[in-house]
Amino acid sequence: MLRRESDDPELANHIMHGEDDPKLGPQERAMVAYARKLTREPWAMTAADLDSLRAVGLTEEQVLDVVLIACLFNFMTRLADGLGVEVEEAKARFVARWLEQRPDPAWQFLQVAAPPAE
Repeated sequence: MLRRESDDPELANHIMHGEDDPKLGPQERAMVAYARKLTREPWAMTAADLDSLRAVGLTEEQVLDVVLIACLFNFMTRLADGLGVEVEEAKARFVARWLEQRPDPAWQFLQVAAPPAE
């Protein structure tokens, strides 16, 4: 979805490489590492994981944005998988609207755009 919706076609590749990609800054690498761990090992999350976001300068509101966005994407993926449906367009619209409402989204580098209205 990110590859399709972003203005930067290489962005998805950089995010997929996450904390190992030198083209992402320290904040972006920390956010990707956090989201990856929350997605793959939610039982292993500790206060130190949250502290890693604060250590790169994220505010409490931005930390909350990171957590909410990761949870939202995980929820939508599991919902679609569980129902056997495609929700890419609806998901993109929902996420784009949610990000637009945030005064200072932590993941502003994603620049997720909603698909054109039908």
